[in-house]
Amino acid sequence: MVAKQIERERVSTPGKAWGIGVAAWAVPGLGHLLQKKWGRGLLLGGAVWVMFVLGLILGGHLFRLSGTDQGLSALLQLLPMSANFGAGLLYIVCWLTNSGFAENAQRVTYEYGNTFLLVAGLLNYLAMLDAFDIAARRKQ
Repeated sequence: MVAKQIERERVSTPGKAWGIGVAAWAVPGLGHLLQKKWGRGLLLGGAVWVMFVLGLILGGHLFRLSGTDQGLSALLQLLPMSANFGAGLLYIVCWLTNSGFAENAQRVTYEYGNTFLLVAGLLNYLAMLDAFDIAARRKQ
């Protein structure tokens, strides 16, 4: 009885929601802007863009897996790399141009820059999920 009720309440996710989710990940704020949620799009997207650029200016370091990392060292790079990857095309452009990956540990603001870069990617993941949920009609 309960299983049948749950099955009736389950609603399939429209394909448009998946496209909105990918767009929201690729360009911070775009998922909300496509849905005409101007305030959310500008606030969340703007915050991600500002934090990412500020993180680079402060000398932050983007993480990636390299062929030289072995064993536990490679695993330790995986978590911050996945946080950085959340910034979408911002991260991919930096990866293609090989900018932002140099160690700047001698700079006083290095750790602040790292934190801004990590938080920018994580915030974009949250914004992407929010845009997806709105498109899937799970929230307003």
